[in-house]
This record gives sequence, C-alpha cells and structure tokens, in this order.
Amino acid sequence: QVQLVESGGGLAQPGGSLRLSCAASGFTFSSYAMSWARQAPGKGPEWVSGINDDGSDTFYADSVKGRLTISRDNAKNTLYLQMNSLKPEDTALYFCTKDSSLNRPHTIATMTSFQNYDAWGHGTQVTVSS
Repeated sequence: QVQLVESGGGLAQPGGSLRLSCAASGFTFSSYAMSWARQAPGKGPEWVSGINDDGSDTFYADSVKGRLTISRDNAKNTLYLQMNSLKPEDTALYFCTKDSSLNRPHTIATMTSFQNYDAWGHGTQVTVSS
C-alpha cells in the first residue's frame, strides 16, 4: 500500500534552516506529482509547494516563495523541502502528499487543490521560535 513517511522537522530559530524529507513506497514514485502542505495549530491545511513527476516544474505558495525549495530524487523515492530563512509563521505540521492522477496537467490551480491528492503522510512538526 502507499506509504509516505516524513522526517526532518524540529525546532529552528527565526532565520534558520531545516530540510524535510518524505520517503515514499507502495507506488511508482517517479510517475506522480507530489506536494508539501502544512497545518498550523487552530488553522486549516495550507498547500505549500508542489513538483511534477520528473522534477522539471515546481510551484510555491506566495508565502514561501524564495525561502522554501522543493525537490525530489526519483532514484531514492524521496521528496524534499529545503526550508531557509524560517519565520515563526512557518510553525506547523508539514505533510507530503501524492497526486491521485497520472495524467493531470500540472498548473498552480491543479497543484493547490487538495481534492487532487489521494495519500498523505502523518507529518513532521516544524517549530520556529527563539
């Protein structure tokens, strides 16, 4: 079955960095677009960033553009999120998620719609505080 296991979260100071990883199994990782989403305490889920199947196209929420970088290693079945210049408002539980379709066109509209994803990990906590 599909499994997505996030790691790499922790406590960081404002301005600091973290690198999140998502180990995928149970499906052909290289065939599917993937995304990162987050949920802060008391708030709904927020899409953060997405990447197409071969890594050639990346998409970002305005709130993270220029600070977070999504990437993937299809040989290792792993998705990454490099987080730099962290802010307290980045504090959240971060999830990776898998696109449900092999043939969906990858646009910011399709990437940001949670209805287009069919598997989620349990998340890794990121806390940004001094």
